[in-house]
Amino acid sequence: MPYHLGIDVGTTWTAAAIGRDGRVETATLGTRRQAVPSVVCLTTERFLVGEPAARRAITDPQRVAREFKRRVGDPTPLLLGGTPVSAELCMARMAEWVVTQVAETEGESPASLALTHPANWGEYKLDLYRQALRHVGLTADHLVPEPVAAATAYTAQRPLEPGTVVAVYDLGGGTFDAAVVRAGDGPAEAQIVGRPDGIERMGGADFDHAVFQHVIASIRLDLDAAGDDPALATGLAQLREACVEAKEALSEETHVSIPVLLPQRHTEVLLTRREFEAMIGPAIDETVVALRRAVASAGVRDDEVSAVLLVGGSSRIPLVGQLVGARLGRPIAVDARPKDAICSGAARVAMAAALSLTPLAASGAAPGSPLAAHPGPPLEAPGATPDPPPPAPDRDPAARTRRLIAAALATVIVAAAIGIVALTREDGGDATSATTTTGGGAEDPTTTDGSSSTTTSGSGSGSGDILPLPGDDWSDAARVQFLVDCEAHLGNFLDVGGLDNEATCGCVYDQASSDPAWTFDSFNVTWSADDVDPGSDDFRRFMTHLYDCSGLS
Repeated sequence: MPYHLGIDVGTTWTAAAIGRDGRVETATLGTRRQAVPSVVCLTTERFLVGEPAARRAITDPQRVAREFKRRVGDPTPLLLGGTPVSAELCMARMAEWVVTQVAETEGESPASLALTHPANWGEYKLDLYRQALRHVGLTADHLVPEPVAAATAYTAQRPLEPGTVVAVYDLGGGTFDAAVVRAGDGPAEAQIVGRPDGIERMGGADFDHAVFQHVIASIRLDLDAAGDDPALATGLAQLREACVEAKEALSEETHVSIPVLLPQRHTEVLLTRREFEAMIGPAIDETVVALRRAVASAGVRDDEVSAVLLVGGSSRIPLVGQLVGARLGRPIAVDARPKDAICSGAARVAMAAALSLTPLAASGAAPGSPLAAHPGPPLEAPGATPDPPPPAPDRDPAARTRRLIAAALATVIVAAAIGIVALTREDGGDATSATTTTGGGAEDPTTTDGSSSTTTSGSGSGSGDILPLPGDDWSDAARVQFLVDCEAHLGNFLDVGGLDNEATCGCVYDQASSDPAWTFDSFNVTWSADDVDPGSDDFRRFMTHLYDCSGLS
């Protein structure tokens, strides 16, 4: 029977839920628990994710990435064993692995896929995520803000009257999100009202680090003077795991003992709940302030909030419920399995859209609704300004002509970029005939010494030879190198056309890698060859991708 899959790639844990025939159940991904660690490891052969990657962190930490969700949007890539990898690609690899695992268990691929994201992600981060998903061969039918997914899961357990307002307090492993959500007419029609708030670097990982630092201070260990002893590095990795377990145990116990097994240092450190709460109290206060801002932005009073939903694994800390309830004076609703609430809500969004709300999607769901159909871009981030609808082509012939001229001009700019790159290749890096473009169109054909040169405002030098992409097949390393070279050689001209360099270059590579007409070798030759034939099929194919990715088609 067809099923719908919801995936929550969190900062520290990744969970999934399956929706089928009106019911949702959590998928078992790990060997000891249903969720798996959000950890990736790039070996010399392939990506490892989840539990195998976490195990490699002890013996091969330089190849392992954690908490990469916090880095989405950062132009500086992660270095895994010396190979640059973007944070969004790590997220996409996690999602790809989950889809594969569930498909093997269920015997078929999901009928639809919903992925969650922080409510404060803008269109830039969402587009990076979409590109990374395309790179690994996935298409998300729905990108659902995490507070919306949480509210959807809550309303499935406790139906709310349309218009009822709930506040969502989402304290996960690495980020904190706060939003106000209003229930709709259906089980999956919740919508964010007001402006979501949050703290990007606040969550369980920070609390883990606080416990770790407490232990290090207790045993008087100077990490700066410890050096690069492999045995010490292994012991510290084990100690970090013990600190995580201690933090989780303090949600039930009043005190715990943390084992310390380091070279020349075998002992235990006692940690009480009171000490732990003193460490994290100021941070929890900040989250409550952010929640109050979200409520104020929604234009509702505290007494108009039906309940405060606590989701995310760190919301199980007793101090969280105590402070939130005391400061807002509203009922607290805690999911029995707060780590699963968001993925369950995402699965319900996908299931509801497929089973009973297709006419709504076809006619156009409300902006920001998780039920909107996504044949093109998925949900826009809450608070983002939606793109204006395109004008009717037949009602304003003059406007249509202007659009065609603008598209043709942009195409000429890009084509000129390819041509100049070809000249640069042929002449060893010095173009012999070009113009100086400043964005306003002024030309200065000569420099002060009489030689011809090209200078274009924007980012990208446009100089130097393009080296062949590494490897013999489509790969993450090849994509990273293509992005670097593409932005360097075409960035100036894309800037003149008002285009996003990274997004455009990434889109070209992703389209080419998924186009059966391309082989990696033919694409590599077209991109890096010294001689470029503008009349060749490969060149026209490359230009087609560039034209499409520039948003001109």
